[in-house]
Amino acid sequence: MRVALLGAGTVGAEVGRVLLEKRETYSRRLGRPLEVAGVFVRDLSRPRKGIDAALLTNDASRLLDDPSIDIVVELLGVEQPAVDWISRALRNGKQVVTANKEVMAKHGPQLLALARENGVDLLYEASVGGGIPIIAPLKRDLLANDVSAVSAIINGTTNYILTAMSREGADFGDALRRAQELGYAEPDPANDVEGEDARYKLAILATLAFRAPVRRDDIYREGITKLTAKDFRYAAELGYAIKLLALAHRRDGGVQARVHPVLLPADAPLAKVDGVLNAIQVEGDLIGRVNFQGPGAGFPTTSAVIADILDAAQTVIGGRRASYAPEEAPAPIVAMSELVTRYYIRLTVIDQPGVLAQIATKLGDARISIASVIQKEADPTSNTAELVIMTHEAREASMQQALKAVADLPVVQEIGNFIRVEEQ
Repeated sequence: MRVALLGAGTVGAEVGRVLLEKRETYSRRLGRPLEVAGVFVRDLSRPRKGIDAALLTNDASRLLDDPSIDIVVELLGVEQPAVDWISRALRNGKQVVTANKEVMAKHGPQLLALARENGVDLLYEASVGGGIPIIAPLKRDLLANDVSAVSAIINGTTNYILTAMSREGADFGDALRRAQELGYAEPDPANDVEGEDARYKLAILATLAFRAPVRRDDIYREGITKLTAKDFRYAAELGYAIKLLALAHRRDGGVQARVHPVLLPADAPLAKVDGVLNAIQVEGDLIGRVNFQGPGAGFPTTSAVIADILDAAQTVIGGRRASYAPEEAPAPIVAMSELVTRYYIRLTVIDQPGVLAQIATKLGDARISIASVIQKEADPTSNTAELVIMTHEAREASMQQALKAVADLPVVQEIGNFIRVEEQ
């Protein structure tokens, strides 16, 4: 059983090292020798710890077109040439394993269809949630269910930052610097903190869960950069935690998918997922609600990649055809403006009588009713006060209209933040 690796970065080098070190163990489990046939790298002069230099090549064609290679593992971490090389490997009749969330989010349905056409499989467990087993359960164990919702914490960097802000009262900038010092956040953290990484992963999960393509651009995205220590303090007083959630629901004959910060009841299972942990909650008509939780990066990613390699090897040995592709046409997308939920609003206002009445009037004009109001941190020097408003359920479109009207009031200095509430 011959395996080729495309890429030997952090994950690729670790996968190669583990495959070589545990070759005998894996061979016994498969009942057939497992061999690393070659590793594509761009720079042959750079040593890869644990990988014999003789295995390295900078010519991907040697691996993609070698008929003796059974499994190709793509760990390049970029969209191109990964898409082209995965397609080429599938057309050449090879099983393919990838951890590439961008590729699967943008091109997954087409690549899975190509795998099916060529009688092979494309496995991608490590593309979402690191070591959490979620792709395989959605493809197999939960296949009997009509899935109605997926709710997930699927970015360890942002979850670490939000946990630090909640526990330590840190502001966003301080929590981000700590995450970077510990290696949890990249020097350029935009992909994580703006919710883009979670959006890629949700596209993959929603496509599988609803068995219909859900594209990255179909998903509303909002990051965590506007959150402050105040928001966490006020949320806790109200009985909530703040998390960046990736949410997809079947609704009105379509799918609504979104990534943004939410207020979660403090006793909700996802509210208790802290640090760099990931968690995914799936709701099905037969199984009810099930939760998957675990570390989302590092060694767990290596574990998921190697598990897919062994699964692909068993497919070759058993001669079974395990390819899976979405069965339905693209799902109608329900616009974010149609969301109905409760809202948290934090405002800085002039500290004088009648202010709340003016704000309530603007909200009422948009058919939004107030559930509670708390006045916080009055400042006699500037003659301002901070208000925290919780609303009853309202439509997103109405809330956005009301926020513009409230912001235009002379007595409102600033809308400090606006966070949706997710009751679970």
